[in-house]
Amino acid sequence: MLSQLLEPIKTDSLKDVFVVRFEELILSGKVKIGQKLPSERELALQLGVSRPVVHEGLVELASRGLVSLKPRSGAVVNDYRKEGSITMLSSLIQYQKGKLEPELLDSLLQMRMLMEPEFARFAAINRTEDQVREFNEIVKNEESADYKNIQNITDLDFEFHLLIAVASGNAVFPLLLNSFRQVYTNISGQFFKDSQVISTVHKHHRDMVRALEAQDAKKAVSIMKTLLNHGEKYLRKMIPGD
Repeated sequence: MLSQLLEPIKTDSLKDVFVVRFEELILSGKVKIGQKLPSERELALQLGVSRPVVHEGLVELASRGLVSLKPRSGAVVNDYRKEGSITMLSSLIQYQKGKLEPELLDSLLQMRMLMEPEFARFAAINRTEDQVREFNEIVKNEESADYKNIQNITDLDFEFHLLIAVASGNAVFPLLLNSFRQVYTNISGQFFKDSQVISTVHKHHRDMVRALEAQDAKKAVSIMKTLLNHGEKYLRKMIPGD
C-alpha cells in the first residue's frame, strides 16, 4: 500500500523533500508506472503537510516527466523513459548518489562518445584567440597541479571539456555537458586517483590544444575519441561486473 510507504515530512524545505521522496518511490519501482496517486488532500494528510506543498511538489514532478497531472483525475505516474527530459537525467543521477548502474553508465558513455568529438570538431573551427589562451591557461594549471589534490585535478578536467563545448560556438553544447557535471566529476574523480591516468589525460589535453590552435578539426576529433576511449577502458577495469 502506498500509504505504508509514506511517513510525515518534518523539514523546513517541505516541497523539495516531497519531490525527492516521490522521485525515490518512482525510480525504485515502489510506485508503479501508470499508478494513480492519492488526491492532493489525501497526500497532505498522510504526509502531514499543507495542500499547497503537495500541489507545488506534484507540479515539480510533472515538470521532470515523472507524473502527469490530469484535470479531475489527479496525478498518474509516467514512464519517465518516454516522458522525461534532461531534468530527469539529473534526478536519476541524484537518486543513485553518483553510483551508476551498468545500463545507465553504458548509456552515458555512448552519449559522450557521440557528443564530445563533435564538440571538439566545432571548437577547432570556431574557437577564438581568447579561448585558445584560456585552454593554455588550463593546461598550465594542470601541469603545475599537485596530483594528490584529486578535487583540483577533477575540476580542471571538467573545465577543459566545458571550454571545448563553449568554444564550439553552439549555445546548447555546454548546457548538455553541464547537465552531466555531477556524474562526470564523480567518475573522473575515481580514476584520477591513479597518477598515470592523470599524466595520460594531461598529455591528450596538450595535444588537443595544439589541434585547436591549428584549427585542425580532424585531429581534434581523433584526440577526443582517443581520450574518451582511454577513460572508458579504465572505467571498465574499475567497475565490477561491467
